[in-house]
Amino acid sequence: MPTFTAHGLQTLTHLIATRMGSEKIEADEVADHLVRANLAGHDSHGVGMLPTYVRLLGDGLLVPNQTSETVLDAGALLVIDAKRGYGQRAAGDAVRRAIAKAKENGACVLAFRNASHIGRIGTYGEMVANAGCAFTAFVNVADHRDIQATWGAAQPRLGTNPFCVAVPGADGPSVMLDMATTTIAAGKARVAHNKGIPVADNCLIDADGNPTNDPGIFIRDKLGALKSFGTHKGSGLAIMCEIMAAAVAGGYGAFEPPRGGTLNSMLAIVIDLAQLGGAEETQTRIEATKAYVKSARPAPGFKEVLVPGEPEKAYTAARRANGIEVDDTTWQEIQDSAAKLGITPAEIATAIGANA
Repeated sequence: MPTFTAHGLQTLTHLIATRMGSEKIEADEVADHLVRANLAGHDSHGVGMLPTYVRLLGDGLLVPNQTSETVLDAGALLVIDAKRGYGQRAAGDAVRRAIAKAKENGACVLAFRNASHIGRIGTYGEMVANAGCAFTAFVNVADHRDIQATWGAAQPRLGTNPFCVAVPGADGPSVMLDMATTTIAAGKARVAHNKGIPVADNCLIDADGNPTNDPGIFIRDKLGALKSFGTHKGSGLAIMCEIMAAAVAGGYGAFEPPRGGTLNSMLAIVIDLAQLGGAEETQTRIEATKAYVKSARPAPGFKEVLVPGEPEKAYTAARRANGIEVDDTTWQEIQDSAAKLGITPAEIATAIGANA
């Protein structure tokens, strides 16, 4: 598999986003977001999404440089409709506004609707934690075929419906839980399919509802479904993410007819810890909880006890040092999508530098 520097992939992503029509500030945000996902080990939400974005643009289901609509701005409530705008920019702008309102009011409830794919939710959790605030987000994924089978179902009825919680430490997020409510994200099935490897047990069902390890059934044939994690408990959280993001926040729902795009909506709560008993005391108690959990004796087969967010930090350090691998199929799909935008092989080589 080819290996690239973060800078090279970021430059190429910026070029592709620009050729899609994004102005510089939007291309900057998209490129930073996607490569940060790769650095954190979430290749499912990294530069491998670019071919999908090019397709959505061609189908009129992603609108570069869109101006989001402020539906409500009242006290601690903020309602924003992204109107199919580029998700990373629209969501980033919305979360920054929510942070500002939390600093003013102590907290902000953000109802964010109808953005094209907003990417890795943990990026917004990091943004909030870096501002000294706590973050909780319920997210749904709609406007395409259903891909998550809930507990006891042989057919899918939901998207991957992520859930995220982040709290600040002395330097960025101390602990962050960022997860799809499916056993694996859809993008991880795509990565497995592109690499020609099976997925783990209990991740997928086939068209008849039977367990399968073949990601090709789900990715290539567009049959079967991802399973909810944690049996009935994960399934329940997935359903609540759908209700909170689509019903409470007013976003597009899984029950509505899909057009073949990707629409994310999110209900997020941002709390300024400086106004909730003092940021320093709260962070001290967060770190004490973290240390206590990690003090447990590791189970057989484990070197240490980890808390949410630590694997991503380890991935980031390793990939900054050693580069980011992109599987051959994904790399070819990125090059093919770039060609559809008129980007030449020479331009790709220049963008990625010595990694060409």
